[in-house]
Amino acid sequence: MATTSDHVMQVDAGSTARRPVDYVWAITRISLGWVFLWAFLDKTFGWGFATPAERAWVAGGSPTTGFLKGTGENALGGFFGSLAGQVWVDWLFMLGLLGIGTALILGVGLRIAAVTGSLLLLMMWAAALPLTTNPFMDDHIIYAIVLVGLALGGAGTTLGLGNLPIVRRTPYLQ
Repeated sequence: MATTSDHVMQVDAGSTARRPVDYVWAITRISLGWVFLWAFLDKTFGWGFATPAERAWVAGGSPTTGFLKGTGENALGGFFGSLAGQVWVDWLFMLGLLGIGTALILGVGLRIAAVTGSLLLLMMWAAALPLTTNPFMDDHIIYAIVLVGLALGGAGTTLGLGNLPIVRRTPYLQ
């Protein structure tokens, strides 16, 4: 007769004991943070990956025009297309990319990053409707789910600044 035993390691928020999965989530957090931060940097400086230098934000380009103007034929294209290139939309979008990316990389403010990042991703998902490869699921939804999971799982405490006393005492910094 085979027996099994379940060993559960309980870790409180102030503990320094780490499980291997904590490092997986920390690397996921940092990687997703880099996705957001890289989008900010490339759109700002036009380093030629997704944004050519002549369309960089610092060169007078609009970081929202390319994506939003391309939504014209989509279900909500009229609404999102009307937002393309507006200065306030560009600023909100770029500040969002910078803030979400920085928060994820540092492991601070994950709750705010999860809410704002999910909102940004869901709007990008809505702008792309109808999807061409799946009836409703795409990477924007997956990233939003991961963001929420990172925040709920306290992923900022491993390889991040989430264990700083001020962060642990201040709910909106967690």
